[in-house]
Amino acid sequence: MNAKANVWDMDELRLITGAMVILGGATGILVVMPYLLLQNVTPPAALKPYTNEQLVGRQSYIANGCVYCHSQQPRDTKQAPDAKRGWGRPTVAGDYAYDTPHLLGTMRTGPDLMNIGARQPSKDWHLGHLYQPRAYTPGSIMPSYPYLFEVRKGQPKPGETVVNLPPALAKPDEVVVAKPEALALVSYLLSLDRTYPALAGEKR
Repeated sequence: MNAKANVWDMDELRLITGAMVILGGATGILVVMPYLLLQNVTPPAALKPYTNEQLVGRQSYIANGCVYCHSQQPRDTKQAPDAKRGWGRPTVAGDYAYDTPHLLGTMRTGPDLMNIGARQPSKDWHLGHLYQPRAYTPGSIMPSYPYLFEVRKGQPKPGETVVNLPPALAKPDEVVVAKPEALALVSYLLSLDRTYPALAGEKR
């Protein structure tokens, strides 16, 4: 005679049912609830949509793997000294209103870039830093991106953007010209400025 089945014995139906319950619960907590909480969040008045050039630069930011080493989410002072590092106030949901997909990042091999446009507003600096990071930040482990530039002898053509390199890096009779992809990437980096008040009525 068979022993009475234990209520905790697992069979295929119970395993599948349990898995579906867990999946449903996780979806509700991680997807549905955040959507319901954030669906009516509006962009702060000072936040402007990306221009077409900035959107192209954003795609270059993704394609070149910048998101693997840089975050875009300064944290609260209770969690990390990001404000003391000069990375800006903690971000709020509205700061990402025009970001699809968001580029929060999970690594900080390099500094957080959410406010790099405010910390370093120089176009020339960004172009030179992309061409040769160590000439601007000694000891940097950031890779250079020479394929975003054209190096040639002679004078630049009308309308071209020449990278103004430090004297130690510049070579006589040679110009470094930024390609459109480099200009778009820098345009996107300069757009990363969330230094406006996070909440209505808040002082800057």
